Amino acid sequence: TLDEILERLEANLNHYDRNLPSLFCDEHIVSRVKPGSNEKNAVTDSVFRLKRTVNADHTSSLVESREIKTVDGKPPASQPMKSLPSLLSGVFEGGFAVVSLSQKACMKYKLERVHSNRPGEPYVVRFATDLTPANKAACLVQEKSEGKVLIDPGSMEITHLEMTTLHHVIVRGDAFGAPVVGKWFVTADYAPVVLDGDTFWMPSEITSRDISTSEGFRPTLWSFEATYRNYHRMEVKSRILPGGGTAEP
Repeated sequence: TLDEILERLEANLNHYDRNLPSLFCDEHIVSRVKPGSNEKNAVTDSVFRLKRTVNADHTSSLVESREIKTVDGKPPASQPMKSLPSLLSGVFEGGFAVVSLSQKACMKYKLERVHSNRPGEPYVVRFATDLTPANKAACLVQEKSEGKVLIDPGSMEITHLEMTTLHHVIVRGDAFGAPVVGKWFVTADYAPVVLDGDTFWMPSEITSRDISTSEGFRPTLWSFEATYRNYHRMEVKSRILPGGGTAEP
């Protein structure tokens, strides 16, 4: 049933939140703006980090950061900042929480019927935001959105996420101009990663596309395609040498 699936997804999310260690991986990003000059397009290679940080209330958060290694194959210092892509954040943890018991008050969920008896056929849960003034503050998704997740029946883990927001703020307005709004499409694929003998499902590919629909602003497509590989636990190893000893190179 839908409730049984949500309970399993909540258990997976809790395991992820409690046990996922700080980690790093290789991140490869292709960012494009159309129409636009080539200086707004970039291929970026970075070391992506997800660090567990202790908050003042003794809870912990998973904080995302990245160290850019190259932009279009060159050191980032040789590239103008405007060539760097606009990066998507929050998918590493938030993608799993979109369909969960903790967000049930913010979402309408629907379990699709499985029309095939093929082994391994995924469960499909569709979702749509159900935002109200009373619940919005506690909702992960703050804009009117809809989408679906695919769930592996063996592990009961989310393997694929799709979400569409029809009225998304792409560029926030300021004193010099009105905000740019449009349609936002995001997808994420997840794959199992073993860290310290424990298995976690981590993003392998993420795509994001924004299409402007603002009146008076020419239609523009911002695209973001990222792949994540070579996950490793973030750790520091040290060795104490006997007195008079020297460290090996």
